[in-house]
Amino acid sequence: MLSLMLTSGMAVAQQTWTLQECIDYAMTNNIQLQQKRITVASNHEDVTQSKYALLPSVSFSTNQNASWRPFAESTINLTNGSMTTNRNTVSYNGTYGINANWTVWNGNRNINTIKQNKLTEQMAELDVQQQANSIQEQIAQLYVQILYETEAVKVCEEIIKASELQRDRAKTMVEVGSLARVDLVQLEAQVSQDKYSLAQAHAQLANYKLQLKQLLEIHDTESFNIAVPAVSDPMVLATIPSELSVYEAALEQRPEIQSGMLNIQSSKIAIVSARSGYMPTVSVTAGMGTNNSSGQHKSFAEQAKMNLSNSLGLTVSVPLFDNLQTRTNIRKAKYALQSSELSLQEQQKKLYSAIENYWLNTTTSQQQYAYAKANVESMQESYNLVSEQFNLGLKNIVELTTGKNNLLQAEQQLLQTKYTALLNYAMLQFYAGEAIKL
Repeated sequence: MLSLMLTSGMAVAQQTWTLQECIDYAMTNNIQLQQKRITVASNHEDVTQSKYALLPSVSFSTNQNASWRPFAESTINLTNGSMTTNRNTVSYNGTYGINANWTVWNGNRNINTIKQNKLTEQMAELDVQQQANSIQEQIAQLYVQILYETEAVKVCEEIIKASELQRDRAKTMVEVGSLARVDLVQLEAQVSQDKYSLAQAHAQLANYKLQLKQLLEIHDTESFNIAVPAVSDPMVLATIPSELSVYEAALEQRPEIQSGMLNIQSSKIAIVSARSGYMPTVSVTAGMGTNNSSGQHKSFAEQAKMNLSNSLGLTVSVPLFDNLQTRTNIRKAKYALQSSELSLQEQQKKLYSAIENYWLNTTTSQQQYAYAKANVESMQESYNLVSEQFNLGLKNIVELTTGKNNLLQAEQQLLQTKYTALLNYAMLQFYAGEAIKL
């Protein structure tokens, strides 16, 4: 079994994953989601059981007794004119009964229990959706981080190529005597530093991939690659919906809000159910039984027929004083209602805060993206000029290194603002009810 699981994991890990494929796979295989679905199934059984509680309960009972009297005296019986001696040391008897019990009225507690169990099942289903939404958000965040780190690795590789070209050029300049050896040593140190930065970028990329694999419940040592979509400026600079419109759409379909509303309904039903403690309970009982015993000159069937008895009863229980139990239950149910209402308000507040943050981050990132793009172009041109002047001996190693570092920083800022804008815009669309897409 373990080998089959590993083989399956290796098969899925070898493909290139799109964002939607990651989400679909997690919706099926994530352990937390599977546990939530089990809870839904368990709650459904509670609903079924509470419905059947409206029906009478029926039971069969029997009691078999045997007795042994080793020192019993003999008895003389006259049967058909003949005298017989009988010494019964062992005797037995049995009883048999079918009993039914039906609660006709208990203040509608049984009906309210069904309503509450149904609401609990619905809240459990919404809990599954809420968990699924949380997982999708985590997948999107990790996916975008992987995209960012993938491009960061490419930037580092390009920087290393440029550094190596400068180093090789410096070697030639040292050989002809137009550059001091100390400058060459600094360039070689810079190449080593750039390679260290590349190793860090690779490590960070591997870490994000590992986190995504764990979220998808993929446990193997195979390489894990994601599809890199083409990201254009119109995608990054898409029109941002208003935070109020996103919030209004989210209120209608977000599972945490719907679950909060259902919890309020359940709390109101709990108050009604608690008040039923003041009401009488009416129940009907019915039974049918018979018995047989040894020492009789009749067969089992004859005894069962002769001893058959039926019963029918009506029980009315009127509460007079229950040590304030009902009053306490009512008050606690009212407190639970107040708590449910406050919890819903808190969920609404958290929802608006999340949307507000996504909206602000999207707006800010889009503005920064335009500036970062212009800054990269400027820093690239500046670095090219400094490189040419360095090759001509007009710039020193400090100016060259500064120009390269400024270019690297500008490119990283561009990547950060691009993917931050992309992710936060996708989250706004997701909260408005659309699927997550990049």
